Amino acid sequence: MHAKKALGIDIGGTKICYGIVDECGNLLSDVKKTPTPKSAGEIYNKLKNIVEHHYDEIDVVGLSSAGAVNLENTKVVSSTPNLPAGYNDIDFSTLTNKPVYVENDANCAAFAEYKMGAAKGFKTVLMITIGTGIGGGIVNDGKLYRGSTGNALEVGSMKIFADKRQKCTCGRYDCWESYASGTGLKNCAVYGAGNYPEFASSIYKDKLLEELTTYDITDGVLKNDEFSIKVFNQWLEYIFVGLVSLTDIFNPDCIVISGGMCAFINTQDMERRINAESVVTNVTVKTAMTENRAGMIGAGLLALG
Repeated sequence: MHAKKALGIDIGGTKICYGIVDECGNLLSDVKKTPTPKSAGEIYNKLKNIVEHHYDEIDVVGLSSAGAVNLENTKVVSSTPNLPAGYNDIDFSTLTNKPVYVENDANCAAFAEYKMGAAKGFKTVLMITIGTGIGGGIVNDGKLYRGSTGNALEVGSMKIFADKRQKCTCGRYDCWESYASGTGLKNCAVYGAGNYPEFASSIYKDKLLEELTTYDITDGVLKNDEFSIKVFNQWLEYIFVGLVSLTDIFNPDCIVISGGMCAFINTQDMERRINAESVVTNVTVKTAMTENRAGMIGAGLLALG
């Protein structure tokens, strides 16, 4: 009986990454990268060429993409602002006569962490990806929770205030990601510069509000700048508020935090705080292990079924 292999492909706004994955989630090849073409037709052709090049080595194809995926796992159906017009019309199942499985990138990452990453051995895993925005995925007893239309776990859109304090990039007010993402840290800095007395003696006091960046704050924390520390702690508070609510709703035994901002979060401290306030059983909080390989590994594993 031959061990099955998948071609895992992660389609991002700037690059497409791919590699061959076995049933344990091990990468059997180097990870290859190619720039994401500018039109849907060119993306389709590029994917077709990648699949054809590896056709004889693989049994299935797994695709990880931004956006909501249909229940048949063949198409991306929601708007994906960093991918070209017409992308939603691509039927990925027509790329090859071998089975093709498409899934949302946050779901793929959650599955990779559950199977062979930081959450291996746990039963109910909530993964939160904190980057420019916030994404989420949940795996329970080996199955992804996808919701009625495949759109579940849009956690970044969770409202955390009811009184229209801050507009989110989506056009609505007070989404969690407008406070707790990388963009949220910048928003916290801008708010703090206008409201915290510490700004007057900060190393950034001469900067224009709109020029403050997330990097300024993380760098300011290392330099012991009181303003930066206050902004950073407020940002952590917003992350905590979302995570403790999600813990009470989903009762996970493990939360995995991934994405560009996860390096700045003390998971032991976050775990202690969540467990002190949550009304459900205790949860373990960990940093993701599979990092930027998570999409392709998760997609490959899901395709292998």
